[in-house]
Amino acid sequence: MNHSWFSSYPDGVPKEINVAEYESIVDLLDQSFKKFHDRPSFICMGKEFTYGEIDTLSKKFASYLQHNLKLKQGAKVAIMMPNILQYPIALFGILITSLGVTPAFG
Repeated sequence: MNHSWFSSYPDGVPKEINVAEYESIVDLLDQSFKKFHDRPSFICMGKEFTYGEIDTLSKKFASYLQHNLKLKQGAKVAIMMPNILQYPIALFGILITSLGVTPAFG
């Protein structure tokens, strides 16, 4: 595999993952949130979130979707927002509730 972006990967970052290691995307997220809990995950406009903070915030958003909006498994949710810190929170929150997600473009 010869992809030009591999040269920008820091040491120790694998170029491939063992997809059989994870039962689902949610399992991959859960394992990553635990493994890298205190490490920075996203930085935007001077604000930084750790994996642990993203985990907590995405679970709170998932709870809002299920309990306040009463969305049921399989419902579709469109995300329409710029590339900001709330995007991964919304995306992961939607995924962990087994809802469908799609980016929406204006």
